Amino acid sequence: MTSPHQDGQPDADPAAGVPGPPLPRLDGRWTARVARSHGTDLDLVHGWMQSPHIDAFWHQAWPKDRWQEEIAGHLAGDAILPVLVALDGEQFAYVEVYRVLRDRLGEHYPHRPHDLGVHIAIGDRDRTGQGLGRALLRALADGLLAVDPDCTRVVAEPDVTNGPSLRAFAAAGFREAGEVVFPDKKAALVVRARTDADMVAADRV
Repeated sequence: MTSPHQDGQPDADPAAGVPGPPLPRLDGRWTARVARSHGTDLDLVHGWMQSPHIDAFWHQAWPKDRWQEEIAGHLAGDAILPVLVALDGEQFAYVEVYRVLRDRLGEHYPHRPHDLGVHIAIGDRDRTGQGLGRALLRALADGLLAVDPDCTRVVAEPDVTNGPSLRAFAAAGFREAGEVVFPDKKAALVVRARTDADMVAADRV
């Protein structure tokens, strides 16, 4: 709900003028492209989401038609950008880049309009535990801050029980800023800020 100005006019929508999340600008061994909601992209994402190491924290081992609707919905909106990231040309991870102000996380800390968040799922479990996750997280944060000069924070909300993920975020330069509680999980708010002055603390609600 918007609040009125003294002249009786409502405040401007804080989301007005804020574009959808951008494709991160990656370099070196990493490449990123927007995921498609059909064909081999859909097959890949759907297959990865059935993997126990991903389903344990994503809880989205859905049928393929539901994943088709999910990705198509993201592509049609301005809240989440579905992305496939490759390492040395081989598909490596599914990433969702999102605008915090259009996400449930926005209710849990004093976000800025251009804050960006990331969800990440490394497809092949055999490629976890090798330092590649932390390298990707660092590349994603650097790439998002580079491509969106108005963004001063890249954030994430890994489950507090997901030790490997928390360690990877820390190694990638993200700093813990408190905890947030969602209906389905307790999460750590982790923040990669452009400068120390851009750090923020969770409201712990």
